[in-house]
Amino acid sequence: MTDGNTARTPSVRHPAVAGIFYPAEPDALRALVGTLLSGAADHGAIPKAIIVPHAGYAYSGPVAAKAYARLGDAGDGIRRVVLIGPAHRIGFYGLAVPAVESFETPLGRIPVDQDAVETITALPTVFRYDEAHRPEHSLEVQLPFLQMMLNDFSIVPIVVGNATAAEVAEVLDLLWGGDETLIVISSDLSHYLDYEAARRMDTATAEAIVALSDDELHPGQACGRTP
Repeated sequence: MTDGNTARTPSVRHPAVAGIFYPAEPDALRALVGTLLSGAADHGAIPKAIIVPHAGYAYSGPVAAKAYARLGDAGDGIRRVVLIGPAHRIGFYGLAVPAVESFETPLGRIPVDQDAVETITALPTVFRYDEAHRPEHSLEVQLPFLQMMLNDFSIVPIVVGNATAAEVAEVLDLLWGGDETLIVISSDLSHYLDYEAARRMDTATAEAIVALSDDELHPGQACGRTP
C-alpha cells in the first residue's frame, strides 16, 4: 500500500473435510450437489427451519438434498442462515461461535454475520472459539448445499458443546428473525445399528421431533440432539 500501512488479510475458516466428506474439486462438487438436488422433489411451503444430516455425501447426500430442495426459489429472500450443530472433535462448555470473518468451501467464501455473533456472545453461554470450528464437519458439509440454493447470504455458525436445550433455545430466540433467516440444524440420527433397529429408533426420533417432545429424545438417538 502506498501509505505505508499493511493490508489486513481477512480471517477465514478453511475446509476441514473437503476431499473426504465431499469432493474438493469445485466442478465435481457443484455437479454432485446439483445431481443430488435435481433428484429431490421441491414441494410445499418454504420451511423456516430444517434438520439435515452431516455424514459424508455418499451416505447422507440424498437425504440432505430432500431438505434443501424445499427452499425452492427462496434464493434471493433468505439472506442469513443460522447454522447450528454438535461438536464432534473438541469438548467445551456452552456454544461456540467463530472469530473468523468467513467460512470457505471449494465453491467460495461465505461471510459470517458479525452483528449476529456480537448479539449472542452477550449471553454467558456463548463465546468465540475458533478451535471448536476448525476440525468440525457438522456445519461444513451443509455449506455447499446452501451455496447452490441461495444467492447473497451470510451465516451464523454455532457449534454446541456441553449445553442445555434451554441455552440453545435462548440463542435461537435471539436469531429467529423473519423470512430472511433460515435455521439449519445439523444432526445425524442413530449410529451403528442394523437396518431394522435403525428404522425403529429413527422413526421414534422423528415422531418425537414432529411432536416437539424433547423429553422423548435420548442420547444415542441423534448426535445433534441438543441443537
